[in-house]
Amino acid sequence: MAAPITMLILCTSFLSLSLLSTAFTSRDYADALEKSILFFEGQRSGPLPSNQRLKWRGNSGLSDGASYHVDLVGGYYDAGDNVKFGLPMAFTTTMLAWSVIEFGGSMHSQIGNAKTALRWATDYLLKAATATPDSLYVQVGDPNMDHKCWERPEDMDTPRNVYKVSAQNPGSDVAAETAAALAAASIVFKDSDPSYSAKLLQTAKNVFDFADKYRGSYSDSLNSVVCPFYCSYSGYQDELLWGASWMHRATQDSSYLSYIQSNGHTMGSDNDDFSFSWDDKRAGTKVLLSKDFLEKSTSEFQLYKSHSDNYICSLIPGSSGFQAQYTPGGLLYKASESNLQYVTTTTFLLLTYAKYLSTNGGVVTCGTSTVTAESLIAQAKKQVDYILGDNPAKMSYMVGFGERYPQHVHHRGSSVPSIKAHPDRINCNNGFQYLYANSPNPNVLAGAVIGGPDSKDNFADDRNNYQQSEPATYINAPFVGALAFFSGKA
Repeated sequence: MAAPITMLILCTSFLSLSLLSTAFTSRDYADALEKSILFFEGQRSGPLPSNQRLKWRGNSGLSDGASYHVDLVGGYYDAGDNVKFGLPMAFTTTMLAWSVIEFGGSMHSQIGNAKTALRWATDYLLKAATATPDSLYVQVGDPNMDHKCWERPEDMDTPRNVYKVSAQNPGSDVAAETAAALAAASIVFKDSDPSYSAKLLQTAKNVFDFADKYRGSYSDSLNSVVCPFYCSYSGYQDELLWGASWMHRATQDSSYLSYIQSNGHTMGSDNDDFSFSWDDKRAGTKVLLSKDFLEKSTSEFQLYKSHSDNYICSLIPGSSGFQAQYTPGGLLYKASESNLQYVTTTTFLLLTYAKYLSTNGGVVTCGTSTVTAESLIAQAKKQVDYILGDNPAKMSYMVGFGERYPQHVHHRGSSVPSIKAHPDRINCNNGFQYLYANSPNPNVLAGAVIGGPDSKDNFADDRNNYQQSEPATYINAPFVGALAFFSGKA
C-alpha cells in the first residue's frame, strides 16, 4: 500500500504547485495596479507634462474649444479614438475618485499617480462646467468624422466641434454625472489640497442644480453627435439620484438627504437593477447609499441595502435570485461588446459592498440564506484573476501584464508609429494600413484593459474586432480600486 500513498502525496503536492503557479501575489496585484493607472497617460489630451511616463505619446488637441472662444484643452480620449465624450469621461472620473476613496489606503506608492490621473480629468471637467453660465460643455470632436480616419491624436485634423448642454438643450444625465465626478473628487482632495477640493465641490453644487433645474436627456438634445456612441439609454433619472447621492456623501448637507427621500421613488430606488456602467447608475447608487444604513443605521437608506442585497444575490451562483451569466471559465458575461466594462464595475461594487458590510459584521440576505462579505471578496477575486490571466486562454486582458497579452489593440495612438519614431505626418487615410496590419501594435498601451473574450471564453487578438480589442477609460477606472484592494492583501 506504500506506493499508492506515496503517489497520492506526490500528486497532491504537484496539484498544489500547479495551483500556486496560477495564483497571483500581492506584488502581482501591485504591478497590475501601477499599470492600470499608467494607462490613463496614454489617453491624455492636451500638452503633456515633463514627467509623462508613456513616452510614445505627444501633445494633442492644443486648440480644443478655441474656435468657440472657450478653453477645452485637456481631459481624456475615451477609448481607441480621438473624441472627448463627456458622459463616459465623467463616469470614469467618478469611478477613479471612488476607487481612491474606498481603497486609496492600499495604493501605497501609487496614490500619487492615482490622484494625478484623477486631477487630469477634474481639471478638464472644471473648465467644461465653468466656461459659460448655465451651460456644460460635454464633447469635443465630431465622432462621425473622427471614425472615418485612423490617425494618432498628435496628427489629428478632423473637426474639433464643441458641443454643450444648456437650459434650452438640457442634459441632466451628463450634467448630474459631472456633478457626481466633481463631488467624489472633492473628497479625494479634501486633505491634500483643500482649496482645490472646495472649488470642485462648489462647482459640483452648481452643476447638480443645473442638471436638476433643466431636465432632459442629452441624447435628445444632441442626437447623432452622441448616439449611438454614448446614448443615454437608461434616461437621466438614474444620474440625478446618483449625483444627489454623491452630493450627500461629499457635503453631508441634509438638503440632499431630503432630495433623495423625495425623488428616489421616481428615480429608480424602488426597482432592482443588475448592471452598472457609464450609462446606468442604479446598482452603484444603491451600494453607495447603503453605506449610511450599514455604518450609521440611517433608516432612510434601509431600502437601498435591501436592493443592494438583491443585486449581489443575482451574482452569486446557488443563491436565490441568482440570474447572472458566466462563461465556462467563470467570467461574468453581460454583453458581446466591451464586456469587461461590466466585469470591472461589478467587481468594484462587490468589494465596496463587502467593505461596508464588514464595518458591523453585516451579511447579504438572499431569500432564506445569507452571503458573507468574504464570499463577495472571493467572487470578486475570481473576476480580477480571470482578467489578469487565470482563464482558459491563459491570456492576460491587461496590456503589458503577464507573459501573454493582446498585441493588436484597437487604438489609434498605440497602433500607428509614434510621433517620436515617425515624426512626419501620417494622414487620415494613410493610417488605415496600420489598422489592418498583422504586426503587433508598435506602442505598448501599458495597463489598458480591453473589451475581452466572448461568452465561450474565446478571444480573437484582432485590431479590427473593436468589440473585443478596444480599451476604454471606464473599463480601467473601477479596476484601479479592485487591484488596490488585492494588492493590500498579504
